[in-house]
Amino acid sequence: MEVDDSSIKWIDSDGNIVPIPVALIGALLFGPGVSVTHEAIKVLAASNCFAAWVGEDSLLFYAAGFIPTANTYNLNRQIQLYANETSRLEVAKRMFMERFPGVDLENKTLPMLMGMEGGRVKALYIKMSKKYQIDWKGRMFIPGRFERSDMTNKCITACNTALYAIICSCLHAMGFSPRIGFIHSGSPLPFAYDIADLYKEYYCIDLAFSLSRELNGHYQREKVREAFLSRVIEGDLIENITLDITRILGLKDACTFR
Repeated sequence: MEVDDSSIKWIDSDGNIVPIPVALIGALLFGPGVSVTHEAIKVLAASNCFAAWVGEDSLLFYAAGFIPTANTYNLNRQIQLYANETSRLEVAKRMFMERFPGVDLENKTLPMLMGMEGGRVKALYIKMSKKYQIDWKGRMFIPGRFERSDMTNKCITACNTALYAIICSCLHAMGFSPRIGFIHSGSPLPFAYDIADLYKEYYCIDLAFSLSRELNGHYQREKVREAFLSRVIEGDLIENITLDITRILGLKDACTFR
């Protein structure tokens, strides 16, 4: 990837040149074998296009760049909410309310809420296996050993990783940190995982079981990628993420990209 007359162009292995409208793209993921010039990174940053370096099939997240328009305004507010035990639990409860509508969560502790969520997800897997008539033996993912998973687990892992990348892009663009979570902790991207749980049912789990039936035992990453992208566009996911983050954190103007 390099710059040609102030615009970004991609040169593939066959020498084909593909112009990339980075001003209209939220994020670019660089996988193994990609080379990029310093000038290209400068143009990406100036265009507010998030750059991330990932593993094969985007299943590992190595590093990400910073967007120059971001400052510490929203980050300070995120830290304030996290540092106070009461406000931290309030934020967590807002996230769980999305998944347990009508349930009184007033006297629930975080461990209790996480236990409820675990039961909900297990039931969801069983529901989807019946819906799509897929044999389900449980969630299984071994880092670095993607091929050892069954078809449905491969699709779930691929969709989850793509979802995390999109959410990280939104968080960075809004000036938040994906590393300061309100439910998850001790993991690489706690806040990204917090937010992802709001969308996994439709964008990852339902889609994975659907694809598992359609692909009939033969994993095809391009079809998985296209199907995921189709749902992202149809569901207007990026706009919903920014609005949901603002509402969940109890903020009024966090959607302003500062």
